[in-house]
Amino acid sequence: MYLDSLDRKLLNLVQAEFPLTTEPYTDLGLRLGIDGDEVLHRIKQLKAKGIIRQISPVLDARSLGYQTTLVAMRVAESQLDTAARLIVEHPGISHGYERDHHFNLWFTLALPPEAGMEAELQKLSTLIGAEAMLELPVLKIFKIGAHFDLAGDGQPMPGASIAPSSTPSPKADLSLTDRAVINELQQELPLAQRPFDMMAARLTMDAGEFLAHLHSLQQGGIMRRFGASIRHNNAGFKANAMTCWIAPPEVVEIAGRKIATFPEVSHCYERKTGPLWPYNLFTVIHGHTREDCQTIADKVSRETGLDKNVLLFSIKEFKKERVKYLL
Repeated sequence: MYLDSLDRKLLNLVQAEFPLTTEPYTDLGLRLGIDGDEVLHRIKQLKAKGIIRQISPVLDARSLGYQTTLVAMRVAESQLDTAARLIVEHPGISHGYERDHHFNLWFTLALPPEAGMEAELQKLSTLIGAEAMLELPVLKIFKIGAHFDLAGDGQPMPGASIAPSSTPSPKADLSLTDRAVINELQQELPLAQRPFDMMAARLTMDAGEFLAHLHSLQQGGIMRRFGASIRHNNAGFKANAMTCWIAPPEVVEIAGRKIATFPEVSHCYERKTGPLWPYNLFTVIHGHTREDCQTIADKVSRETGLDKNVLLFSIKEFKKERVKYLL
């Protein structure tokens, strides 16, 4: 799909540095040397082409009190259509894939605090007809955030710095206003020159106060970032491999920090293991081809000394969207 150089630079910016300002499209235009109307036109076109999925916040689920986990199932081929339907319909599932492994169905699940995680997983396993299931909650976060470099000019992606490793966040103490702002912010961002004014008005709130809340949520880590989610397949990144490594306890921290510096790696976590799954360090590698992903995995092995790994390439994407957290 053809994208000119301005489209590519704009996509880099809206992924990582969407301005939380009164006139964000005008401010993006100032970075690119075009006016705000041209930015709006290009974003509308990029959405119509299926490259921009949405422009919205990436929220920290644990800060909001939600429980989260990664789930893997072994599912018969005849049951995959049923599995896909259930994944698409489930409001707590944000990502769902078929991958080329005997554990062939993978998805992420987020549930509100009052829900029972084990009961929900057993229900899904029964409905899907899973032959086996793994629950793999995160223990430590080294990197989170898919930023696809569309400009290809060798410059570092804006906003793509690596945060220090951390354990999942505790539940935040949210005010009623915080909750109202978060609920509103998860709606579709208006394609108008002053989009946050329109959101603030729906809450009968001053626009400046609304923006101040956004910055407060970001500074507190409740909102990890605000930006565009990209359909990477349509943007030319056709391959992705969830690559899992066996990292001895004494090297997990060093290896996780090192892997997080790779621009081709969008996510890096330490996760719980189990009798059927000895891999504890999880990464997602993106590339234009499978060979690209394998090359990066080989480079990671050389630079970290980790040689026990498995690459699970995505065969089919059932669902990829940001969960809407109802507060």
